[in-house]
Amino acid sequence: MAIFVISEVEIVDESLVSTYQSLAEASIAQYGGRYLARGGTIEVVEGNRPAGQRVIVAEFPSMERAHEWYASPEYAQALQVRERALDRRLTFVEGL
Repeated sequence: MAIFVISEVEIVDESLVSTYQSLAEASIAQYGGRYLARGGTIEVVEGNRPAGQRVIVAEFPSMERAHEWYASPEYAQALQVRERALDRRLTFVEGL
């Protein structure tokens, strides 16, 4: 069953974002994931969203695979950069 990883981010340090993105993208692909949405236009139809907040959606083949990716040594490198580059909420959601 597909798992969706939803990341809602606010940029803290723009100079580190491209480093984080390249490390994250490589690690996501290595664990069978792929991006479905990344940094596109957001239109809020109901509710509130902080100005400038970005939404990224990735898909993994299973919850187990998503957790393996998140705990992986490859993604650990990206997490070190993320701590300084982005403030975020990360959610794993099981698909139908």
